[in-house]
Amino acid sequence: MMKAKLSNGPLKIAGAMSGTSLDGVDVAVLTTDGTSIEHFGESHFRPYSEEEQYVLTAALGKWAGPEVEAATEVIQAAHIDALSVIKDCDLIGFHGQTLAHEPRGRGTLQVGDGEALAKALGVPVVWDFRSADVQMGGEGAPLAPFYHFACAKWMQATQPVVFLNLGGVGNLTWVDPTKSAPEDPGALLAFDTGPANAPINDLMRERLGQAYDKDGAVALRGNVETGALELFLAEQYFSRMPPKSLDRNDFSEMISLVKELSDADSAATLTAMSAAAVAKGMEHCPSMPTQVLVTGGGRQNPVMMEMLRVSLDCPVVPIEEVELDGDMLEAQAFAYLAARVARGLPTSCPSTTGVSALVGGGILSTPN
Repeated sequence: MMKAKLSNGPLKIAGAMSGTSLDGVDVAVLTTDGTSIEHFGESHFRPYSEEEQYVLTAALGKWAGPEVEAATEVIQAAHIDALSVIKDCDLIGFHGQTLAHEPRGRGTLQVGDGEALAKALGVPVVWDFRSADVQMGGEGAPLAPFYHFACAKWMQATQPVVFLNLGGVGNLTWVDPTKSAPEDPGALLAFDTGPANAPINDLMRERLGQAYDKDGAVALRGNVETGALELFLAEQYFSRMPPKSLDRNDFSEMISLVKELSDADSAATLTAMSAAAVAKGMEHCPSMPTQVLVTGGGRQNPVMMEMLRVSLDCPVVPIEEVELDGDMLEAQAFAYLAARVARGLPTSCPSTTGVSALVGGGILSTPN
């Protein structure tokens, strides 16, 4: 990579995202001025090895100690490896890896050193996107909504749409594209809906030694245990008004609700729980959107998608239907947010994270 001067016009930015599913590092290039999307560039996925996944999993929920140090080393090395593929970018947006998230308690922890990354790659890096939001009383998540607003503008949408990301945790952004800016009152509402793929993936690893339920094949053979589903939906989280956010392991007890069930029934029930959490979340939207655009790994699970279509009163489609990349949207989001940080623009607001005022999160580190 080569260091480039940060001009006032559009920047070519590489965004890097390592999500709660712990599958690897997504890297996506976006050309943007931090307001509008100019161009979608190349993308790259660098998977974690089994050993790397083991190290990262062992550090989940921890705030310090040898496990966190080991996870930081994995994240640093994997991101240098992944980002080295991208040539001649002006800036990097580096999310790092969330290990612990407790906005009303100890704060939020994303491991990865942006300053060291800038020196290793020779490119300015924006990182630590969430801390400022949490310090000002926000949830620190979700942070992609400002980018979702830009995507709705790029799509030339004229009526409200919902972006639904089904990663390890599910999150929803309701967008009114008639507003001028994402921070305008009524432009956005965003929050975590509940668990999505994380408990299903954990079940697959524990029971079958598989990373995930490919094509929903295991869930397709099973039946939903309605008693377990009702217990899950009785959780207080679903009645809380948004904005609100979750840690990956906040619903880890979901596994215990299905421990007596067969593999197929367990997978079907956990998938139904994730879909039902979205349906409960949609009740908070200011108005019914024209469509729900699904991004993240969950859109590739036909059982999950069908459960969503049955439970929601609007079309539910993979985001590729509007010519966006559902695998790389979050990586693109952190490229977009990096441009906003570099330009001094806000990255979150009261309706996206519950923060008390507009916040421009993130630290800019230069190679020198």
